[in-house]
Amino acid sequence: MARLKDIAEYVGVSISTVSRVIQNDQTRNVNQETKAKIWEAVKELGYIPNQHARNLVTNKQKKSNIRTKKIGWVANPTQAEINPYFAKIYTGIRDTLTANDYTLISITKDELENEALLLKTIHDLGIEGLLLIDRIDNSLIDYIQQTIPLVGLDFFYTDKNMAVVDYNREAAIKMVVQHLVGQGHQEIGFIGGGVNETFEDLHAEYRFKGYQSAMEEAGLAVRPDCVINTKWKMENSYEEMNQLIKRDSTHLPTAMVCASDMMAIAAMRAVLESNLRIPEDIAFFGVDNIEMGKYSSPQLSTVEIPKYEMGRMAAKTIMEMVEEKIRLPIKLILPFELVLRESSNVKRT
Repeated sequence: MARLKDIAEYVGVSISTVSRVIQNDQTRNVNQETKAKIWEAVKELGYIPNQHARNLVTNKQKKSNIRTKKIGWVANPTQAEINPYFAKIYTGIRDTLTANDYTLISITKDELENEALLLKTIHDLGIEGLLLIDRIDNSLIDYIQQTIPLVGLDFFYTDKNMAVVDYNREAAIKMVVQHLVGQGHQEIGFIGGGVNETFEDLHAEYRFKGYQSAMEEAGLAVRPDCVINTKWKMENSYEEMNQLIKRDSTHLPTAMVCASDMMAIAAMRAVLESNLRIPEDIAFFGVDNIEMGKYSSPQLSTVEIPKYEMGRMAAKTIMEMVEEKIRLPIKLILPFELVLRESSNVKRT
């Protein structure tokens, strides 16, 4: 069995550095590149950091007859409370697990990223599988899968070697842009958020990729001044839309494609407060079909995402993986559809 010394020699750092990273010791900084190399070495050499992990591996190999029927839910503690998109997914997960006599246990991202605490938490609570929504380091995913099954939801996990339940974000936005182009729009802007830790990397986000691709296929130019990265904050969507209007009120886009309904609703408020009309001056299209969109003024056109069904399928998948009915990392990509309402119902001539 690999030792700390083996990890240290493999990476070319001290044993104390390896220990700090594995124990998540914050007293001294270790740069991200070194951390990544250490976790990669942990996986490559098969290092198991504590007795809890050894117990988990042993139990997995021997397949104990004792069942806890507990599934971990790894998400930002406030996501399901304040974001209607995640709330619907959570409800689908909870209802399905409850109906099958499983218990859903909340685990924080911090508990996951502290390797010793993660394995201790899973062992002590008897977690049989994990559902991931909040983003965790790539270097941990394979390592966790050595002990228990994982299912990822949302765009963080679409391209990972693990079971995933999601929808095609790129295709969804392409359909929105194609619909707007069909209505005669040529000046089409975009509102969304990035995908890295600070949400600044907009170009790597699938909905933005779909927007760029559809604009290119339609022979339309993307105006950088009409692309807004809100970093997924409603207040940023409102403020940035205000700034866009103030910069050049005579050359505004005729339509805005928004990566979520919440971003769209905030931006629409800025437009209406500037005495512009929706959709006559600027049309809006969102994504998610949250309940709030039905009651915005005007009602928001959007993409219906099967949020509850995503949660239900994620729960069914993790149960079947735990019960060893599924052994491969399957990927379920659920369908979507356009919901046409008042915010985009005017054709351009």
